[in-house]
Amino acid sequence: MSEKILEKLHQGQLMMINSRKRNGLILIKPFHAEFAGPGSAIGGAFDLNCQAVISVGDLSIGEPTSQEERQKAYLIRRQWIRLAQQITDNPQPSDRVRMMLQQFENYFALETVKAVPNEAFAMLVGVLPRTVRAVRAEMEV
Repeated sequence: MSEKILEKLHQGQLMMINSRKRNGLILIKPFHAEFAGPGSAIGGAFDLNCQAVISVGDLSIGEPTSQEERQKAYLIRRQWIRLAQQITDNPQPSDRVRMMLQQFENYFALETVKAVPNEAFAMLVGVLPRTVRAVRAEMEV
């Protein structure tokens, strides 16, 4: 399924994450990663440089059916980006990891959070994967 999503992203197809499910997509870009949570727009001109995707939860993707739905999906994506920016504004790498893990734990089941690779969390908050490993070990996540 990841290859199909990636292909659609490279084609510039606009899609959105189902807003009625606890699901999302980590979009791996060349130098960072972004999380698109429920209700978020993905694709279009924003994700052409996406190199990989990691689904979080029981992923469900559709296409916006109206201009209003597209606009709302863009706003929701922007909110998820702002949340990540607030977390990455913290100067302490381990605090950034801890905050991101806590956000994911608040929204997703613990097993879902455990399935997300260290490298993905590292790219989301701008730290090394070993920092994520260390924080996860201390938090037992």
